[in-house]
Amino acid sequence: MSRAFVVVLDACGVGALPDAAAYGDAGANTLGHLALASGGLELPTLARLGLGCILPLEGVPVSSEPVLHGRLHPLGPGKDSTTGHWELMGIVAERPAPTYPNGFPPEVTTVVEAATGRPLICNRPYNGLEAIDDFGAEHLATGALIVYTSQDSVLQIAAHVDIVPEPELHAICSTVRERLPPEHPIGRVIARPFAGDVDRFVRTDGRRDYSLAPPARSYLEELGAGVEVHAVGKVCSLFSGVGIDVEHPGATNAVALARTTALMRSLEHGFVFTNLIETDQVYGHRHDMEGFHAALREIDGCVGEWLGLLKRDDLLVLTADHGCDPTAAHTDHTREYALLLAAFAGHRSRRHDGPLADVGATVLRWLTGADAPDLPGEAFAGSAREAVRGA
Repeated sequence: MSRAFVVVLDACGVGALPDAAAYGDAGANTLGHLALASGGLELPTLARLGLGCILPLEGVPVSSEPVLHGRLHPLGPGKDSTTGHWELMGIVAERPAPTYPNGFPPEVTTVVEAATGRPLICNRPYNGLEAIDDFGAEHLATGALIVYTSQDSVLQIAAHVDIVPEPELHAICSTVRERLPPEHPIGRVIARPFAGDVDRFVRTDGRRDYSLAPPARSYLEELGAGVEVHAVGKVCSLFSGVGIDVEHPGATNAVALARTTALMRSLEHGFVFTNLIETDQVYGHRHDMEGFHAALREIDGCVGEWLGLLKRDDLLVLTADHGCDPTAAHTDHTREYALLLAAFAGHRSRRHDGPLADVGATVLRWLTGADAPDLPGEAFAGSAREAVRGA
């Protein structure tokens, strides 16, 4: 009755990938630059696990007894949540999803207009908070929807809850997802409801992501009927529900952390796949270094509690999906390695560098003792039974 927990610290990159310059991200290092700008990171639990063994980090000492640690890299293109989470579970996109540096063409905007019955405003790459600040008044006056994108393959639709209630906006985005033409396989359609007055608009917790269906089989499906898969936060939407048995809320880190803790206390057997969104959505994109550091400290405290809840046949993996360097010239994601910290019986304090898919391969072997030769990735641990026996 073993368990596995994979927790994604969204956007916590640990250094630029070799091809980062092609994405405009040369020299990116989310945690490294955050540590320098903050005068050092205060993360005692993550430090003890070996965060400072992955790369030099101001304020984070090298652990004398780290867990398995290292850096993970994608095998395919992209630097967003969809491709990052897909790769963790063994799905590698063959080609980059389309991006729209000049805004969406008519064959996309007509789909949105038909689904909403409303005109559109903005329609260009835009910082999400600035989009509602700059276009919110016009939206309130005209009812036109704020549509924008970024460097990633996303179509974001923002609307005030008094003009378009959240359930209606969710339905609109779901319809747009279904109707987008095949020649525009946009990675995610994202509902961005907001509230407040003209002088102080605020996003609500009603964000919903409507992703492309995964193009290939994943380790989630390989787990089979014998292993219940629980998704916390936006994980379920990133996989369009494929391979997920139970979805749990996690619009904020506080909710996602609490739900993950509750599952650690109650779940007897299965896999929990958690996304902690605020290091990306709330702090990374806003270049809010103080907030980013505070979010990491909150996570660090929860990890300390989780370590006390782990059983001998449990696996805990902390990782990331991409970077979002708060010192970058832009406010988009950055093409980076992802951290890896893995606590399990018999980890032997070693380093492991490899593809993101190694996480999915390890979860499968840990929980079932099986491998999936047709999927990328190699397990960095044996089955739970083998690990406990050899510990």
